[in-house]
Amino acid sequence: MLQRLYVHNYRCFEHFEFKPQDQSAALLLGKNASGKSTVRQVLALFQAIGRGRSRVGELITSSDFAHYRREQAIEFELEARLGEQSYAYRLVFELPERFRELRVQQERLVVDGEVVFNRDIAKVAMPRKTKGYEDAVFFIDWHLVALPIIQDAAAAIVLRTLREWLGAMILLAPIPFNMRDVAIGSEVAIHESAHNLPDWLADLLERFPAAYSGVVEHLQQVTPDLQGFRFDRLGRDARALLVLYREGQKTLELPISALADGEKCFLISAVLLAANQMTAPLLAFWDEPENFLAPHEVNQFVVALKRSFLRQQSQLIISSHNPQAILCFPQDSTWVMGRRHHLEPSQIRCLEELHLSSPVTSPSSEVATERKPDLLQRLLDGDIDPWL
Repeated sequence: MLQRLYVHNYRCFEHFEFKPQDQSAALLLGKNASGKSTVRQVLALFQAIGRGRSRVGELITSSDFAHYRREQAIEFELEARLGEQSYAYRLVFELPERFRELRVQQERLVVDGEVVFNRDIAKVAMPRKTKGYEDAVFFIDWHLVALPIIQDAAAAIVLRTLREWLGAMILLAPIPFNMRDVAIGSEVAIHESAHNLPDWLADLLERFPAAYSGVVEHLQQVTPDLQGFRFDRLGRDARALLVLYREGQKTLELPISALADGEKCFLISAVLLAANQMTAPLLAFWDEPENFLAPHEVNQFVVALKRSFLRQQSQLIISSHNPQAILCFPQDSTWVMGRRHHLEPSQIRCLEELHLSSPVTSPSSEVATERKPDLLQRLLDGDIDPWL
């Protein structure tokens, strides 16, 4: 599970620290431009590294400096508990004078308090615990991130564990209108827009055929007339995804482009739940999952996700503006983000720490008492940022 995420001098983040720790589900609240989507973008950078992308210029550019403050380094720190071990990964980028592309200034991986590798610009050192063996020291292009590249027998397990966990992150901000009907096999990892959902589903079923029943079961909870789905081969590689409905003796088969946007979101959710069941533990971030859903559907949607991630010891992070979604999360797993204007950095606080209580007059007395505030009403009134 993600324990801590620290970011400095990146976009709207300065000394930004998010600590979900062992929460299986966390909610991010905040007005537009408060930085919620930037959390997803930071996770996307780590995800790309886990999937083998090492070129710095493909991960970050000079426009990512906070307020274009290029004289300071951009810092990322990620702490996670994977299995029984604690991982701490630090990555720092800088842009020296006359450089056109950022380079790695520092990079370090520590597992259970012991350094796996430590890097200073181009020099990488890997301490050896075995007596009689000297530390491994080598040099790497300063425009390449070391984590996806290092191949070392002594640290192979911990390196692979971290890379696989980072690469398996599922980051979603779906645009249902753009979802394809056809699996073409060009990319099997789900894109954040979910346009390639058929590819993701086809790959999941090839690896775990039993996931089919899980997807159908989840969908039938909201669409009882759904009977199943299938892939219809269109050529050598292309396969159309078709959904089958039945009512009495009548049947109807539709491509997913014919589904409503909300139905597509439920399909994404069903595949995510099946993927979590088959490949847990994983980390998923869903930016405003309640989009395109009817108000009465939101609670069932969010609760199903929370239960699955708790059961599988995975971790779900959601950003939302929806009152029904907000009611699904307790205060200790709700995080409020905000900033007064675009020239100041985003701040984040756990709702439990804010003590947003307000004095009210008791009906039976004129003595002021304290009560838990109506958080939803404060959100509707735009009054959630007085703590800034």
